[in-house]
Amino acid sequence: MFNSVNNPFGQRIESAISTGQDKQHHQQEQQKDEEKRYLENDDKDEVQIGGLPILTEEEIIAMTQNYIAKLKSENEGNDKVCQNLDRFLTKFDVKKFMKQNPNMTSADFHMVMFNETSGLLR
Repeated sequence: MFNSVNNPFGQRIESAISTGQDKQHHQQEQQKDEEKRYLENDDKDEVQIGGLPILTEEEIIAMTQNYIAKLKSENEGNDKVCQNLDRFLTKFDVKKFMKQNPNMTSADFHMVMFNETSGLLR
């Protein structure tokens, strides 16, 4: 608005309002850049509990046998449950089990086995 009136040198004259808006715009851009850098450098939200090692086939077989033996000892009086557990153990395929549950730790094993055998205990 003031750039052409009484301006013999042809230089741009900025009003106080436009200067304030430029500063505010610059601060907003700076804040966006800081947020972007923070988000790029932010660690992933993955948590590994305890850092337990992944189980091998031999360990899974041994743990399954121990788990079934413990369940059988807890249900000694109930022959039907013991037969169901024996059938489960004879049909147990470790390769299929590991394929369905990859990268299994001991904590994972106990959760999966509880779910697998809960129906057999009724």
